[in-house]
Amino acid sequence: MQKERCVKPLIVFLAFVACGIIVTSLRGLQAPQLDFRLLLLFLLMVVLGARLVISIPSIKGEITVNDAFVFLTMLFCGGKIAILIAVAGAICSSVRVSKKLSVHVFNASMMACSTFVTVFVLEKLFGPVEKLDSWHFSPAVVSALCLMATVQYVTNSGLATIYTGLRMNRPFWDTWRKSYLWTSVTYFAGASAAFIIAELINSVGIYGAIATTPMIAVVYLTYKTYLNNIAVSIKQAEKAELHAQLLQESEERFRSAFDYAAIGMALVSHDGQWLEVNRSLCKLVGYSERELLAMNIEAITHSDDVPDLLLQQRRLMQGQIAGYQIETRYTHKLGNEVWAMLSASRIGDPETQTVRFIFQIQDITSRKHAEARLVHDAVHDGLTGLPNRALFIDHLKVAVARNRRNAKSMFAVLFLDLDRFKIINDSLGHLVGDQLLMSIAAKLRACLRPGDTIARLGGDEFTILLDDLKSIDEALVVAERIQRDLSEPVELEGRQVFASLSIGIAHSTISYERPQDILRDADTAMYYAKSLGGSQYQVFDRSMHANAVKLLHMQNDLRAAFERGELFVEYQPIVALDTFEICGFEALARWTHPEHGPVSPGQFIPIAEETGLIIPIGEWVLRQACEQLRDWNQRFKRSTPLTMNVNLSGKQFNQPNLSQNIEQILQETEVDPRLLVLEITESVVIDVDAASEVLERLRSLGVGLSIDDFGTGYSSLSSLHRFPISTLKIDGSFVGRMTGRDENTEIVRTIMSLADNLGMDVTAEGVETLEQVTKLRTFQCPKGQGYFFSRPVPSQEAEELLTKSKPIPALPQSLHNVEYLMDRMIA
Repeated sequence: MQKERCVKPLIVFLAFVACGIIVTSLRGLQAPQLDFRLLLLFLLMVVLGARLVISIPSIKGEITVNDAFVFLTMLFCGGKIAILIAVAGAICSSVRVSKKLSVHVFNASMMACSTFVTVFVLEKLFGPVEKLDSWHFSPAVVSALCLMATVQYVTNSGLATIYTGLRMNRPFWDTWRKSYLWTSVTYFAGASAAFIIAELINSVGIYGAIATTPMIAVVYLTYKTYLNNIAVSIKQAEKAELHAQLLQESEERFRSAFDYAAIGMALVSHDGQWLEVNRSLCKLVGYSERELLAMNIEAITHSDDVPDLLLQQRRLMQGQIAGYQIETRYTHKLGNEVWAMLSASRIGDPETQTVRFIFQIQDITSRKHAEARLVHDAVHDGLTGLPNRALFIDHLKVAVARNRRNAKSMFAVLFLDLDRFKIINDSLGHLVGDQLLMSIAAKLRACLRPGDTIARLGGDEFTILLDDLKSIDEALVVAERIQRDLSEPVELEGRQVFASLSIGIAHSTISYERPQDILRDADTAMYYAKSLGGSQYQVFDRSMHANAVKLLHMQNDLRAAFERGELFVEYQPIVALDTFEICGFEALARWTHPEHGPVSPGQFIPIAEETGLIIPIGEWVLRQACEQLRDWNQRFKRSTPLTMNVNLSGKQFNQPNLSQNIEQILQETEVDPRLLVLEITESVVIDVDAASEVLERLRSLGVGLSIDDFGTGYSSLSSLHRFPISTLKIDGSFVGRMTGRDENTEIVRTIMSLADNLGMDVTAEGVETLEQVTKLRTFQCPKGQGYFFSRPVPSQEAEELLTKSKPIPALPQSLHNVEYLMDRMIA
């Protein structure tokens, strides 16, 4: 701003000096000098010189080729007339490019001053200027012309630099170097052109000057092209500057995204040092930014995961891979373990020419815990947390194989069954029964040695594997300790409950080939102990027949019951949770003994499985269910037909002609195959390849396939995608333990997400409370089944349920009005 104040004083000063120069020049004019040549030069200056303009890059200004005419005037007419011609030409050029009076005054004053200085210097060194054109070409003339151009250029560019620098508030040196340095070519070219024209005029007359017009045009166009190239270079420089600005803005946006990203992000050096970390990463591992930057990646990585991390880093560093993604564990500052998904990629640093790595770190701890719980539950009992049958069989296989290699490696299997558990369960309720089982499981754990395996096979049956025994007596000691510890009463619901166990023991001295065989013999010994009154243990002996006879009686009774038609089918509704309308039933076999009354399916179904009766019973149940389904769909006209679920046992599943039998029943009962859903348990499909082939044959019939009690099996989780399953039935143990946002709730949500990703339907089993219904509806679970809706009922009662079953439109997802719901429930 201080420089801008000096512009007007500069113009006034130069105008005052220029006026003096002009007055002096006018007074010194003589009449002979005002001839035809002067008039011609003036006209050329005004008409041609003012219009042949050259733009000055980077500023709003132009120069003309007037200098050539000024120099020509000097050579022909002398310095005084040259000064006047220069002023006139400056005014004409200035009027063409600007309307400001100050610009006109400055241009005229600048040309007057610079021409005066040039004339003054030339006359001092070489005499009258008008005599130079008579020297012809010589070293002296070249020197004079160079001096003429130099003085004119220095004076003009100097004054213009001072004016422009003051007006634009820029340094004088940078202004001269960027805007006027290159204009020196114009002055030297003009001086040379003026001398050549003068020589032509002297030699051939005024018309010779006309012949110079093409030369001047070529010089003009050449220089114009040069300036255009300069302008292009300037535009390119401006584009480069704009690109750099955009890069800077992009870097700022990246920095903002980096710092405020929801996942952990970091820049890591080639040797594993943290270079930059964001807030999310600091929060994830509990360290401050300063603490992390003082550490390397190995310092917070779990020691077990460091080798794999270093291997991947080495491959990335060597360019073998463009990036990698691994699951790894970090050690939180507080000591706890944090699971993370690490995605790493390689980048180059253009400034230091070194390799850097971008880490993206996402916290997956909750997901890993849910997965671990799901995997744990697949091989553990949902109620007691003990290993289930599948895991126990795996451990038993190892023990059998070790014993076959080394007979001295002895082991024993204890098969335990609670005495009178059914009475306790029926009299006190299932809740008390479950509490009793959990208490028994805890006591059994306390009785065992480290390394022993205890499992719950189902119901009230437990098994124990005692490994690395020195003699069979050690197994007897454990059995006695169990009997003694369990003789104490258990406090349940304010009542003292006495529980006792019948224990069967089978040991490895018999040299078993298969784990199922020793488990069977332990079971036989347990039944023998139970037949003797229970609350004792028995070691298996080949002479044990009493229990076999008792079992045979039950088998005979079951066979006779089937032949006499004592078995019947009950139906449990499957309800659509969005409308609470019955959408299907599950068919369940039932038996009422003539003498003993109703026999639990848990008792006669295993006997039917063992004896093979399950095959004809299963076919009978399937036929009864299909006939009933056809009858209901004909009598109850619905927008969506009812479906029927029928269980397939392991022995049925392994029948070679299973699919043919089912197809025949469907044809005979005239049931649409799409309305029949066959339920299998995960234990049935342990042999993945064989099971997949059978399931494909069944699926080709058009029937639906359902995994029953999903999540409690052992092998199907890893191979589920290989089976043509249409429905997953979430086991009631998960549904029954959903509270708040616990892991069981997350497991139910995970199973539903898994089914959705695989394109499967979902049915929740064991629904018993309104809270469970509400949660399942919140999760958008399509179907539910359980005592909350109805127990299994005979066909007549099922028909009454169908009559009452009406969809409830626009029912809210969150159910809080219990009276509203219960008034509209189907049962």
